[in-house]
Amino acid sequence: MSATPFFFSVLILQLLFASQPCHRFLAAAADGRWQLLQKSIGVSAMHMQLLRNDRVVVFDRTDFGPSKLPLPNGKCRNDPSDTALKVDCTAHSVEYDVLTNTFRPLMVQTDVWCSSGAIMPNGNLVQTGGFNDGERRVRTFSPCSTCDWQETPNGLAAKRWYASNHILPDGRQIVVGGRRQFNYEFVPKTITANTFSLPFLSQTSERGVENNLYPFVFLNVDGNLFIFANNRAILLDYMKNKVVKTYPTIPGGDPRSYPSTGSAVLLPLKNLKAAAIQAEVLVCGGAPKGSYVQAVRGKFIGALNTCARIKITDPNPQWVMETMPLARVMGDMILLPNGNVLLINGAGSGTAGWELGRNPVLNPVLYKPDNKIGTRFETQNPTTVPRLYHSTAALLRDGRVLVGGSNPHAFYNLTGVLFPTELSLEAFSPAYLDTKFNNIGPTITAPKSMSGIKYGTKLTVRVVITGKVAKNQVSVTMVVPAFNTHSFSMNQRLLVLGNDKVAALGKATYDIDVTTPRSGNLAPSGFYLLFVVHQGIPSKGIWVKLQ
Repeated sequence: MSATPFFFSVLILQLLFASQPCHRFLAAAADGRWQLLQKSIGVSAMHMQLLRNDRVVVFDRTDFGPSKLPLPNGKCRNDPSDTALKVDCTAHSVEYDVLTNTFRPLMVQTDVWCSSGAIMPNGNLVQTGGFNDGERRVRTFSPCSTCDWQETPNGLAAKRWYASNHILPDGRQIVVGGRRQFNYEFVPKTITANTFSLPFLSQTSERGVENNLYPFVFLNVDGNLFIFANNRAILLDYMKNKVVKTYPTIPGGDPRSYPSTGSAVLLPLKNLKAAAIQAEVLVCGGAPKGSYVQAVRGKFIGALNTCARIKITDPNPQWVMETMPLARVMGDMILLPNGNVLLINGAGSGTAGWELGRNPVLNPVLYKPDNKIGTRFETQNPTTVPRLYHSTAALLRDGRVLVGGSNPHAFYNLTGVLFPTELSLEAFSPAYLDTKFNNIGPTITAPKSMSGIKYGTKLTVRVVITGKVAKNQVSVTMVVPAFNTHSFSMNQRLLVLGNDKVAALGKATYDIDVTTPRSGNLAPSGFYLLFVVHQGIPSKGIWVKLQ
C-alpha cells in the first residue's frame, strides 16, 4: 500500500472518530469493543499509571513545546534548561479520573521524557529519570484529589533515560539500565547510594542502534530478577550482584528491545501453595535485525510475528516459539484479570523512533496461555485510532483497558503528518464485559476493600452470582497496577489464588475462602486489584493492601 492512500484513509477514520461523542461504543462486544472516553486530554499519554483511588497519572515530556492544556491559575513552569520552552504555562501531565471520566492538569518541573517508575508499598507513585534536567530526578505523586508532583533533585546516582523499574520484596525499587548506563541502583536511597555494574547490558547493546533499552525486568519466585535485553536474558541475584543463570538466545536472534520494540509479561503465577512454583515469561513482537537502520533510511521492514515463551524456573529452560495472527512492533501486553494476555497498540512495520513506524495494527489480539499451543490467539475488534510510538495501555479496576498516546514526532504535530500526535483516551472492553455474561460474572459484595492483609493467611470474599455456579471454576486473582511506557508494563504481576472453598449462602450469594501468597518473593507488599473470576468472567476488582 502506498503512503498517500493510506494517509487519506487515516484522515477519514479520524474525522469519523472525531464526530463521535464520548463513551460511544464503536464495535460489537463479542470480540471486544472500543469506547472513546476523551477526544483530547491536552497531552499525549506517553507514560501511564493507575493509582489506588481509581485515577490514572498520565504524562509525556516537557520539551514537546506547549501542550493543549493550560496549567491552572496562571501557573507557569520556569526552566532555563528546557530545550523547547524556557517558560511554559501548559501542562505535560494530567490526572484522569476513571469514575467520572474527567481530568485535571498536573505540573512536572523537569523533563520526564522516556522515564520509568512503579507504585511503592504505601501507594505513592515514585517515578525516576528522564531527559536533560530530569535525568537524575526522583518524582513522587501521592493519590489525593489535590496532590501534584513533588521532585527530588539528584535522587538518582546515575542518569536514567530508557531505564526499567521493579518493586522488590523489601519495598525498594530497583532501577535497571538506561541509555549508556550498564548498571543498576535502588530507590529510595538508604545506606547504599552507589550503582552496581551489570555487564549484561553492555553485552546486549548494538553499536549505533542499542536494541537493549527498557529491558524487561521481572521478579522471579526465588527472589532473583529475570532481566531480558535485546534477544536474551539472565537471572540476577541483585543483592550479591551476581548472575546466577544465563538463558539461551531466542531462536532466530532478532531483537525484541527498544528501538526494535517488542513487549513481555510474566505469565500468571499459579499453584501458589506448591513447594516449587513455576514461572513463565512471554515475549512477543519486535523487529528483525537491521530494521532500525533501514527505517531511518526510509525502508520499513515488516515486524516480527512471533512470540517466545520460556519457563524461567526450569533447570534447563528453552524458548518455545509461537506465531501471532498479526505481526507487531511497539505493542503492549496487558495481563487481564482472568489470566489472559491482551496484545494491543503498535505497528506492522518499522521500529520505535521519530517517524519510523508504519502500518498501524488496529486489532488487539487475545492470548490464552492455558490453551494448547496453536489455539492461544484470538483477534479482537479494531480501533480506528492508530497507536504507534509513545502509546500506552493500562488495566482498570472495572476490567477495561485504558488506551492513550501515540506521538511519533519530536513535537506536538496535530495536522499535516501521516500519523498526527494523538491526545485522545479510549477504553477497550474485552468480551468478558458483554452483558450476555452478567449471570455468570461475580459481583463482590464484601469487603469493599481490604488493608493490612498478611502473607499466608486466610481471607473470605463474598460474591453474588445469579446463574448456575461451577465451584471448580471459581478463582480469586490479584493484579499489580503497572507503570506503562514504551510497550512495557513495569512491575506487572498477576497471582492466581484459586479457591480453598466455595460456600453457598442462599439467594445467589457465596463465600469464597482463599489463602494469600506466602512471601514477598511471590507478591511484594503493596496495593493490588483483587478479582473473583467465574468461568473466565471476572468481577470488578477491589483494592487490597498486602503487607
